[in-house]
Amino acid sequence: MPPEPPSKPAASLWPYLILSAAPLCWAGNIVLARGVTDLIPPVAFAFWRWSLAFVLILPFTLRQIAADRHAIARGWKMLLLLSLLGISTFNTLLYTAVHTTTAINGALIQSTMPAVIVLLSLMLYRERAAARQMAGVVVCLLGAVLIVLRGELKTLLAMSFVQGDLLMIIAVAAYGLYSVLLRRRPPIHPLSLLAATFFLGAAGLLPLYLIERAALGPFTLSCDIVLSILYVALFPSIVAYFCWNKGVDLLGPNRAGLFINLIPAFASLLSVPLLGESIELFHLGGMGLILGGMLLFYLTPIKTTGAR
Repeated sequence: MPPEPPSKPAASLWPYLILSAAPLCWAGNIVLARGVTDLIPPVAFAFWRWSLAFVLILPFTLRQIAADRHAIARGWKMLLLLSLLGISTFNTLLYTAVHTTTAINGALIQSTMPAVIVLLSLMLYRERAAARQMAGVVVCLLGAVLIVLRGELKTLLAMSFVQGDLLMIIAVAAYGLYSVLLRRRPPIHPLSLLAATFFLGAAGLLPLYLIERAALGPFTLSCDIVLSILYVALFPSIVAYFCWNKGVDLLGPNRAGLFINLIPAFASLLSVPLLGESIELFHLGGMGLILGGMLLFYLTPIKTTGAR
């Protein structure tokens, strides 16, 4: 049976607002991950992030889980695949990659995710992007690159690629596939989807966490670690994934994917009140390119030639 087509874009601004909330929550994730690299191992950080996210969301999802229990049982294979891709693999590789790669390299590689989503949509569903849509993807990418490189070409020329970059590439491919496969999820409530994927994702990480703990020993619990885990469990996990899943459902993966490029823009804006940094000309130029590319993309309807 062909996969269910994505929902038609809503006439209101609601899908765009909730999709904007996801990269806003994710903006500090890489920076925070680099800040705790010496305090907690990457698999432990990912495991406790998703375990706590599941515990926090469970009381609010019990009714939905009970109502969706039969659909969850029938669709457990797809739920497991989504969990392994979007929960276990993506975030664990990201946290592992920041041990060896730089924030610039990581942000640049992550900026390619919209193009990866478009490519995977074409491969899996023959969902083709028109020339103007691809131009919008490229313009958004240029805007993200401009912000990440702080408007200086010498930053790009001075870059070197390490093992962590390969892990980031795999992580981006995993999350791109997660986004594209969301349309094949079981017909369950969004909260049931979150609870199920959080639980399966944490369960999938448990063996790796135990191996890492045996090899490195337990980490020392501190206030900074507790607050960091609480932050990533609440915002980049519960809030961001709920908004992202719902946005992909409303707009489809191709149209939702461009919002990933808002991460460096939001990170720049958040750095003003949180880090005391200032907005520079390259920030404004990059944000303008991102918004212009998104507008260019959304003015063109998606062409679908059929699904495999």
